[in-house]
Amino acid sequence: MAKSILSRYIDPEVLGKMKGSPVKPSGLVMGNLAGAHKSPLHGFAVEFAGHRDYVLGDDIRHIDWRVYYKRDKLFIKQYEMETNFTAHLVLDVSASMRYGEEGQQKLLYAAQMLTTLGYSIVKQSDRVSMATFNEKVLGYIPPGNSMAQIHRMTEHLDEIEPKDKTDMSECLAEIAGRTGRREIVMVFSDFFTDDLDGLEKVLQRLKYQQHEVVLFQVLHHDELDFSFEGMIKFIGLEVPDEILMQPTELRKAYLAALESFNDRFEEICQANKVERVLVDTSRGMGELLVDYLNQRGLAKRSI
Repeated sequence: MAKSILSRYIDPEVLGKMKGSPVKPSGLVMGNLAGAHKSPLHGFAVEFAGHRDYVLGDDIRHIDWRVYYKRDKLFIKQYEMETNFTAHLVLDVSASMRYGEEGQQKLLYAAQMLTTLGYSIVKQSDRVSMATFNEKVLGYIPPGNSMAQIHRMTEHLDEIEPKDKTDMSECLAEIAGRTGRREIVMVFSDFFTDDLDGLEKVLQRLKYQQHEVVLFQVLHHDELDFSFEGMIKFIGLEVPDEILMQPTELRKAYLAALESFNDRFEEICQANKVERVLVDTSRGMGELLVDYLNQRGLAKRSI
Protein backbone atom coordinates (compact mmCIF):
# COMPACT_ATOMS: atom_id res chain seq x y z
CA MET A 1 0.00 0.00 0.00
CA ALA A 2 2.73 2.46 0.99
CA LYS A 3 4.60 1.77 -2.23
CA SER A 4 1.55 2.53 -4.40
CA ILE A 5 0.95 5.80 -2.51
CA LEU A 6 4.61 6.75 -3.00
CA SER A 7 4.33 6.19 -6.75
CA ARG A 8 1.45 8.68 -6.87
CA TYR A 9 3.77 11.45 -5.71
CA ILE A 10 7.22 10.48 -7.00
CA ASP A 11 8.00 9.74 -10.65
CA PRO A 12 11.26 7.79 -11.19
CA GLU A 13 11.68 9.53 -14.55
CA VAL A 14 11.64 12.93 -12.83
CA LEU A 15 14.18 11.71 -10.26
CA GLY A 16 16.38 10.47 -13.10
CA LYS A 17 16.39 13.91 -14.69
CA MET A 18 17.33 15.48 -11.35
CA LYS A 19 20.49 13.39 -10.90
CA GLY A 20 23.44 15.70 -10.59
CA SER A 21 21.23 18.59 -9.43
CA PRO A 22 21.32 18.42 -5.62
CA VAL A 23 19.26 20.63 -3.33
CA LYS A 24 21.74 22.87 -1.50
CA PRO A 25 21.24 25.81 0.85
CA SER A 26 22.22 29.20 -0.53
CA GLY A 27 23.90 30.35 2.68
CA LEU A 28 25.19 29.04 5.99
CA VAL A 29 23.05 26.44 7.72
CA MET A 30 22.67 25.01 11.18
CA GLY A 31 22.71 21.28 11.77
CA ASN A 32 23.77 18.57 14.17
CA LEU A 33 25.28 15.93 11.90
CA ALA A 34 28.34 15.88 9.69
CA GLY A 35 27.11 16.55 6.16
CA ALA A 36 27.84 18.44 2.97
CA HIS A 37 26.98 22.04 3.86
CA LYS A 38 28.89 24.83 5.57
CA SER A 39 27.90 25.68 9.11
CA PRO A 40 28.39 29.09 10.77
CA LEU A 41 29.74 27.26 13.81
CA HIS A 42 33.50 26.99 14.16
CA GLY A 43 35.31 23.76 14.98
CA PHE A 44 38.21 21.73 13.70
CA ALA A 45 36.82 20.14 10.58
CA VAL A 46 36.98 20.70 6.86
CA GLU A 47 37.51 24.16 5.41
CA PHE A 48 39.73 26.98 6.74
CA ALA A 49 37.68 29.99 7.96
CA GLY A 50 40.13 32.30 9.77
CA HIS A 51 42.15 32.86 12.95
CA ARG A 52 41.53 33.75 16.57
CA ASP A 53 43.93 34.51 19.40
CA TYR A 54 45.43 31.54 21.21
CA VAL A 55 43.94 30.98 24.69
CA LEU A 56 45.69 28.94 27.38
CA GLY A 57 44.34 25.40 27.14
CA ASP A 58 43.80 25.41 23.36
CA ASP A 59 45.10 22.35 21.51
CA ILE A 60 48.57 23.35 20.25
CA ARG A 61 48.04 21.20 17.14
CA HIS A 62 45.84 24.00 15.78
CA ILE A 63 48.34 26.81 16.25
CA ASP A 64 49.29 28.45 12.95
CA TRP A 65 53.10 28.44 13.30
CA ARG A 66 53.66 30.31 10.04
CA VAL A 67 51.71 33.27 11.40
CA TYR A 68 53.61 32.99 14.69
CA TYR A 69 56.97 33.28 12.92
CA LYS A 70 55.76 36.35 11.02
CA ARG A 71 54.00 38.15 13.87
CA ASP A 72 55.53 36.62 17.00
CA LYS A 73 52.08 35.91 18.38
CA LEU A 74 50.06 32.70 18.75
CA PHE A 75 46.89 32.26 16.67
CA ILE A 76 44.53 29.28 16.40
CA LYS A 77 43.25 28.17 12.99
CA GLN A 78 39.46 28.01 12.71
CA TYR A 79 37.50 25.92 10.25
CA GLU A 80 33.96 25.81 8.91
CA MET A 81 32.26 22.59 9.87
CA GLU A 82 30.36 20.65 7.30
CA THR A 83 26.82 20.01 8.52
CA ASN A 84 23.37 18.84 7.49
CA PHE A 85 20.43 21.16 6.90
CA THR A 86 16.71 21.00 7.56
CA ALA A 87 14.11 21.93 4.93
CA HIS A 88 10.57 22.69 6.07
CA LEU A 89 8.11 21.92 3.27
CA VAL A 90 4.78 23.72 3.66
CA LEU A 91 1.73 23.00 1.49
CA ASP A 92 -1.43 25.08 1.00
CA VAL A 93 -4.43 22.70 0.84
CA SER A 94 -7.19 25.31 0.64
CA ALA A 95 -10.06 25.03 -1.85
CA SER A 96 -8.40 27.20 -4.52
CA MET A 97 -5.69 24.53 -4.89
CA ARG A 98 -8.40 22.16 -6.17
CA TYR A 99 -8.41 23.80 -9.60
CA GLY A 100 -7.30 21.67 -12.57
CA GLU A 101 -7.62 18.07 -13.62
CA GLU A 102 -5.40 15.01 -13.15
CA GLY A 103 -1.67 15.80 -13.18
CA GLN A 104 -2.26 19.51 -13.77
CA GLN A 105 -4.40 20.00 -10.69
CA LYS A 106 -2.62 22.58 -8.56
CA LEU A 107 -2.71 20.59 -5.32
CA LEU A 108 -1.50 17.33 -6.87
CA TYR A 109 1.25 19.08 -8.84
CA ALA A 110 2.41 20.98 -5.74
CA ALA A 111 2.30 17.82 -3.62
CA GLN A 112 4.39 15.96 -6.19
CA MET A 113 6.93 18.81 -6.31
CA LEU A 114 7.13 18.87 -2.53
CA THR A 115 7.56 15.10 -2.24
CA THR A 116 10.15 14.93 -5.02
CA LEU A 117 12.26 17.67 -3.44
CA GLY A 118 11.80 16.06 -0.03
CA TYR A 119 12.97 12.70 -1.38
CA SER A 120 16.06 14.32 -2.94
CA ILE A 121 16.88 16.10 0.33
CA VAL A 122 16.55 12.92 2.39
CA LYS A 123 18.76 11.02 -0.09
CA GLN A 124 21.45 13.65 0.66
CA SER A 125 21.16 12.70 4.37
CA ASP A 126 19.56 16.07 5.12
CA ARG A 127 16.28 16.46 6.97
CA VAL A 128 12.77 17.48 5.95
CA SER A 129 9.59 18.33 7.78
CA MET A 130 6.16 18.86 6.26
CA ALA A 131 3.15 20.97 7.21
CA THR A 132 -0.24 21.41 5.52
CA PHE A 133 -2.64 24.29 6.08
CA ASN A 134 -5.77 26.11 4.92
CA GLU A 135 -7.60 28.20 7.55
CA LYS A 136 -5.50 26.41 10.16
CA VAL A 137 -2.49 24.12 10.31
CA LEU A 138 -3.95 20.68 9.52
CA GLY A 139 -0.92 18.44 9.78
CA TYR A 140 2.70 18.61 10.88
CA ILE A 141 5.40 15.96 10.49
CA PRO A 142 8.55 16.82 12.48
CA PRO A 143 11.96 16.74 10.74
CA GLY A 144 13.44 13.38 9.75
CA ASN A 145 15.98 12.08 7.27
CA SER A 146 14.89 8.52 6.49
CA MET A 147 12.73 7.03 3.75
CA ALA A 148 10.14 6.37 6.45
CA GLN A 149 9.75 10.17 6.60
CA ILE A 150 8.81 10.27 2.91
CA HIS A 151 6.24 7.50 3.46
CA ARG A 152 4.73 9.46 6.38
CA MET A 153 4.51 12.54 4.16
CA THR A 154 2.80 10.77 1.26
CA GLU A 155 0.35 9.00 3.56
CA HIS A 156 -0.68 12.38 4.98
CA LEU A 157 -0.93 13.92 1.50
CA ASP A 158 -3.18 11.10 0.36
CA GLU A 159 -5.64 11.90 3.14
CA ILE A 160 -5.87 15.60 2.26
CA GLU A 161 -9.03 17.10 0.76
CA PRO A 162 -8.57 20.66 -0.53
CA LYS A 163 -11.25 22.78 1.14
CA ASP A 164 -11.96 26.00 3.03
CA LYS A 165 -10.29 29.38 2.64
CA THR A 166 -6.66 30.27 3.34
CA ASP A 167 -5.41 32.06 6.41
CA MET A 168 -1.85 32.14 5.16
CA SER A 169 -0.26 34.68 7.47
CA GLU A 170 -1.59 33.09 10.68
CA CYS A 171 -0.73 29.55 9.58
CA LEU A 172 2.78 30.42 8.41
CA ALA A 173 3.36 32.30 11.67
CA GLU A 174 2.38 29.17 13.61
CA ILE A 175 4.69 27.02 11.47
CA ALA A 176 7.52 29.55 11.91
CA GLY A 177 7.21 28.97 15.64
CA ARG A 178 8.09 25.30 15.10
CA THR A 179 11.30 25.96 13.18
CA GLY A 180 14.80 26.58 14.44
CA ARG A 181 17.21 29.06 12.87
CA ARG A 182 19.16 29.13 9.62
CA GLU A 183 17.05 26.48 7.90
CA ILE A 184 15.19 26.39 4.58
CA VAL A 185 11.43 27.04 4.39
CA MET A 186 9.73 26.12 1.11
CA VAL A 187 6.06 27.06 0.71
CA PHE A 188 3.90 25.62 -2.09
CA SER A 189 0.74 27.64 -2.77
CA ASP A 190 -1.05 29.77 -5.36
CA PHE A 191 -0.64 32.60 -2.80
CA PHE A 192 -4.08 33.97 -3.66
CA THR A 193 -4.62 36.05 -0.55
CA ASP A 194 -6.19 39.42 0.13
CA ASP A 195 -3.68 40.01 2.94
CA LEU A 196 -0.30 40.50 1.27
CA ASP A 197 0.68 42.87 4.06
CA GLY A 198 0.12 40.08 6.59
CA LEU A 199 2.10 37.68 4.43
CA GLU A 200 4.98 40.18 4.29
CA LYS A 201 5.09 40.36 8.09
CA VAL A 202 5.44 36.59 8.46
CA LEU A 203 8.10 36.52 5.72
CA GLN A 204 9.99 39.17 7.68
CA ARG A 205 9.74 36.97 10.77
CA LEU A 206 11.18 33.99 8.86
CA LYS A 207 14.02 36.13 7.56
CA TYR A 208 14.65 37.47 11.07
CA GLN A 209 15.09 33.83 12.10
CA GLN A 210 17.73 33.73 9.33
CA HIS A 211 15.88 31.17 7.25
CA GLU A 212 16.26 30.85 3.52
CA VAL A 213 12.70 31.19 2.19
CA VAL A 214 11.49 29.88 -1.18
CA LEU A 215 7.90 30.48 -2.34
CA PHE A 216 6.65 28.21 -5.13
CA GLN A 217 3.64 29.99 -6.63
CA VAL A 218 1.76 27.11 -8.26
CA LEU A 219 -0.77 28.20 -10.90
CA HIS A 220 -2.74 26.37 -13.56
CA HIS A 221 -2.15 27.53 -17.12
CA ASP A 222 -5.79 28.69 -17.30
CA GLU A 223 -5.06 31.12 -14.47
CA LEU A 224 -2.01 32.48 -16.27
CA ASP A 225 -3.49 32.73 -19.76
CA PHE A 226 -7.28 32.84 -19.26
CA SER A 227 -7.80 31.38 -22.74
CA PHE A 228 -11.42 30.29 -22.28
CA GLU A 229 -13.86 30.33 -25.19
CA GLY A 230 -17.64 30.30 -25.45
CA MET A 231 -20.15 30.95 -22.70
CA ILE A 232 -18.55 29.85 -19.41
CA LYS A 233 -19.95 29.47 -15.92
CA PHE A 234 -17.28 30.52 -13.40
CA ILE A 235 -17.76 28.95 -9.97
CA GLY A 236 -15.93 30.23 -6.89
CA LEU A 237 -13.86 27.62 -5.09
CA GLU A 238 -13.53 29.50 -1.79
CA VAL A 239 -16.65 31.66 -2.07
CA PRO A 240 -20.16 30.47 -3.09
CA ASP A 241 -20.38 32.75 -6.15
CA GLU A 242 -21.23 31.85 -9.74
CA ILE A 243 -21.16 33.98 -12.88
CA LEU A 244 -22.15 33.07 -16.44
CA MET A 245 -20.53 35.16 -19.14
CA GLN A 246 -18.33 35.36 -22.22
CA PRO A 247 -14.70 35.14 -21.01
CA THR A 248 -13.61 37.65 -23.67
CA GLU A 249 -15.46 40.31 -21.66
CA LEU A 250 -13.47 39.42 -18.55
CA ARG A 251 -10.04 38.44 -19.88
CA LYS A 252 -8.45 41.89 -20.09
CA ALA A 253 -9.56 42.93 -16.59
CA TYR A 254 -8.59 39.55 -15.10
CA LEU A 255 -5.08 39.58 -16.61
CA ALA A 256 -4.56 43.17 -15.45
CA ALA A 257 -5.63 42.23 -11.91
CA LEU A 258 -3.35 39.16 -11.94
CA GLU A 259 -0.40 41.23 -13.16
CA SER A 260 -1.00 43.85 -10.47
CA PHE A 261 -1.20 41.16 -7.77
CA ASN A 262 1.94 39.38 -8.97
CA ASP A 263 3.87 42.64 -9.26
CA ARG A 264 3.07 43.46 -5.63
CA PHE A 265 3.89 39.91 -4.57
CA GLU A 266 7.25 40.04 -6.38
CA GLU A 267 7.99 43.44 -4.85
CA ILE A 268 7.45 42.00 -1.35
CA CYS A 269 9.69 39.02 -2.13
CA GLN A 270 12.51 41.16 -3.48
CA ALA A 271 12.32 43.66 -0.62
CA ASN A 272 12.66 40.82 1.91
CA LYS A 273 15.19 38.74 -0.06
CA VAL A 274 12.74 35.88 -0.51
CA GLU A 275 12.92 33.64 -3.56
CA ARG A 276 9.71 33.39 -5.60
CA VAL A 277 9.34 30.66 -8.23
CA LEU A 278 6.36 30.86 -10.59
CA VAL A 279 5.17 27.34 -11.48
CA ASP A 280 2.86 26.56 -14.44
CA THR A 281 1.29 23.12 -13.88
CA SER A 282 1.20 22.50 -17.65
CA ARG A 283 5.00 22.27 -17.64
CA GLY A 284 6.83 18.96 -17.22
CA MET A 285 7.96 18.63 -13.61
CA GLY A 286 11.33 17.09 -14.39
CA GLU A 287 12.32 19.96 -16.68
CA LEU A 288 10.99 22.54 -14.23
CA LEU A 289 12.86 21.14 -11.22
CA VAL A 290 16.14 20.66 -13.10
CA ASP A 291 15.99 24.26 -14.39
CA TYR A 292 15.21 25.54 -10.90
CA LEU A 293 17.99 23.58 -9.18
CA ASN A 294 20.53 24.53 -11.84
CA GLN A 295 19.64 28.22 -11.54
CA ARG A 296 19.83 27.87 -7.77
CA GLY A 297 23.32 26.38 -8.09
CA LEU A 298 24.46 29.20 -10.34
CA ALA A 299 23.07 31.80 -7.93
CA LYS A 300 24.89 30.10 -5.03
CA ARG A 301 28.21 30.22 -6.90
CA SER A 302 27.76 33.90 -7.74
CA ILE A 303 27.25 34.96 -4.11
